[in-house]
Amino acid sequence: MKYFLLGLALLLAAGQLHAESRYVTDQFKVTLRSGESSTHKILRMLPSGYEVQLLESNAASGYSHVRTQDGKTGYILTRQLMPIPSARDRLVSAESRLRELLEEPGKLTARLAKLQEEFSELQQEHSTLSQQKEALDKELESIRRTASNAIRISNERNELRKTVAQLTHQVEGLKQENRELSNNSNQKWFMIGGGVIILGIVIGLILPHLRFQRRKNSWGSL
Repeated sequence: MKYFLLGLALLLAAGQLHAESRYVTDQFKVTLRSGESSTHKILRMLPSGYEVQLLESNAASGYSHVRTQDGKTGYILTRQLMPIPSARDRLVSAESRLRELLEEPGKLTARLAKLQEEFSELQQEHSTLSQQKEALDKELESIRRTASNAIRISNERNELRKTVAQLTHQVEGLKQENRELSNNSNQKWFMIGGGVIILGIVIGLILPHLRFQRRKNSWGSL
């Protein structure tokens, strides 16, 4: 019994793998029965154009084993099945497609208008970004010039500091030379004053002797 059920399950699975779509013929409704004859119980009525999955067909009985869209299985007359949808359903589908195609130009026009609007917004945004970029470029150039001037000013300041240091050193040297010259001048004047004093003393000592000799000479002539 187990092997029989297993084989039946395998047959059902194989039938599902090879199932094909079929459509109920252009009749108002057809019967889905529990077996392959008109004496079997009617499971449900299927409307025209209803899609079922074909599991197998029996040419001898004229019935096909099918599965409905909700998973139930049953038997239906093979002549009541078609490989393609019914003409009515195809007509409805064609009309629906035609309406879609007729609506498509309007949708395309609306989409084109939207794309044009987005393109205009993108152009405006691009123009704004270009202006901002130009302003940033000018600002960057100004910063570069300022940085260059700052470097130049810093270099000039360093050179001035060096020059000031050199001049300060020279001034200190000149002050030192001036002090030395002032000391030398004082020494010279001191030596000159001393020489004058000594010369005066010498003259003071010599002058009386000269006068005394002149007097002797005067007396000798008498």
